[in-house]
Amino acid sequence: MTAAQESPVSVDAWAELYTCSARDVQRRTLLELARSDERIFCVDSDTGGFEDGFAAELPGQYVNVGIAEANLFGMSAGLAASGLIPFAHTMSTFATTRACEQLKLDVAGNNLPVRIVATHGGLSAGHYGPSHHALQDLAILRTMPHLTVLVPADAGETALAVRAAAHHPGPVYIRLGRNATPQIHREPYAFRIGASVQLADGDDLTVVATGPLPVHYALGAREQLAAQGIGARVVNMHTVKPLDQPALLRAAQETAGIVTVEDHVVVGGLGGAVSEVVSAEHPCRVRRVGVADRYLDTVGSEQELLADAGVTVDHIVAEALTLLDPARTDNHHTRRR
Repeated sequence: MTAAQESPVSVDAWAELYTCSARDVQRRTLLELARSDERIFCVDSDTGGFEDGFAAELPGQYVNVGIAEANLFGMSAGLAASGLIPFAHTMSTFATTRACEQLKLDVAGNNLPVRIVATHGGLSAGHYGPSHHALQDLAILRTMPHLTVLVPADAGETALAVRAAAHHPGPVYIRLGRNATPQIHREPYAFRIGASVQLADGDDLTVVATGPLPVHYALGAREQLAAQGIGARVVNMHTVKPLDQPALLRAAQETAGIVTVEDHVVVGGLGGAVSEVVSAEHPCRVRRVGVADRYLDTVGSEQELLADAGVTVDHIVAEALTLLDPARTDNHHTRRR
């Protein structure tokens, strides 16, 4: 049975149900799963939002450890070792920096089926300032043994990802944003961990993106390129680990190169992962659109901070054009120095 078939959502109800934020959908989906499986536990770190729903309905499957992320992972690892399926909730930056040791040793190192749901990924908590930026998390997570890393592109895909993760062997990390973002998927589909989704055809170049706004921007860039007669293939890489290598190698073989887009630093994230794959198997040109190696010390919305960092539709288009015209590459990077 596919993940789409497991979901009770019809095509007609899809748009209405998934116009809210991904974290709201995750809470709702988790409660639906836990009602029919008493092994599923909600382990909270005082994130808010579970008290009136999950905790009120299933108090025996709910634990709030408070703002103590190391304890969150240690307790979740213990629950998983006892045969339960804990979903551990915190913010992305706290999961991967404050509690990195417990994530590495207790969860990933022991290959335990803990499902970490980390909200406020990337710059989605930009209004809180740099203490809440999560721009290094994917780089850290990619080094963890056994760990599967999911970055849904919208609320609907979040529901599918949570259902797929619930009974996936080994630990899973689900990276979500904070606020509602544009709908990418308009109907259910057969979500598969490790299998990317091609959102648009194109033979000239490929744009590979992960996360809500990067995927949205990639589709916007495709429209601008299409107006210039350029066909851009757009791939939603919702699984950062393991990567969909066959899709990447097809892009490397069939198009002039790949532009990666992410709400993350360009070091060690999606762009680095894609470069590792193609350089080993079928070398091609890769342009990485992400946050440069700098410290963002400003406060603003996710869109404002991404624009300040250069993660925009126009920048994706500019990088895409360098793949098609070598002369543009020299001029483009000369201007940016």
